[in-house]
Amino acid sequence: MIEIIYIGLLCIITLLGAVTFLGTAKRPNRYGRYMKNNQKNTIAEKKGWLLFEAPQWFSFALFFWLTAAETNLNAATFVLFGLWQCHYIYRAIIYPLRMKTEGKRLPIETVYFGIFFNSANGFVNAYAVGHMPHLMEAAWLSDPRFIIGFLVAAAGWIINFHSDSVLINLRKPGETGYKIPYGGMFRYVSAANYFGEIMLWCGWAIMSWTPAGLVFAFFTICNLGPRALSHHKWYVETFAEYPKNRKALIPGLL
Repeated sequence: MIEIIYIGLLCIITLLGAVTFLGTAKRPNRYGRYMKNNQKNTIAEKKGWLLFEAPQWFSFALFFWLTAAETNLNAATFVLFGLWQCHYIYRAIIYPLRMKTEGKRLPIETVYFGIFFNSANGFVNAYAVGHMPHLMEAAWLSDPRFIIGFLVAAAGWIINFHSDSVLINLRKPGETGYKIPYGGMFRYVSAANYFGEIMLWCGWAIMSWTPAGLVFAFFTICNLGPRALSHHKWYVETFAEYPKNRKALIPGLL
């Protein structure tokens, strides 16, 4: 029964990725710079971010321990479990505390969607980590796919963290407007934080080598790719002095 739920949720997340890509390419989701001034049904951004991201943290932990047999647990599964938990403790708790978003809000429907998606995504990745045959061997930690994936994911996390820090520090206390970010990967792309996040989850897909990891990477690209293009267009139209050599998402290409 659980395996059927797992397969069903993989199909749903894949479909959501395709729908999100088509919808976001047509019109960016209305949060952040795309919110309307009189937008109704919103929640304070820090609270919304916590509710949005936290399910990835506890859903993965809950279903990992509920569904993985004791015989399936070894160094490889524990490393993957630990990496996921560390990242989402940061995203759900530490990152919102770092944000300078006084007065900013999130649409409540965005939070509802996030709770559903992140709960489902946490489940499928936890189930995959606890059940894929190749992860049942501690030797997976020395497999080239794990090593390459880990390096890609680590580089993506560092880029994402640094880019978030640049964006957070653009605003002085009490400020809510937007400025041009500089430094790090922002020298090359307008959405450096999205570039790092896509790298992170592509790395996870390689290092875990699971259908769930691949589907999550696909959804991340579908969700952030069109939004990165919208960000780039917005920067170019808003700031006359915006650097002409920057791309939207992929350095030198897109």
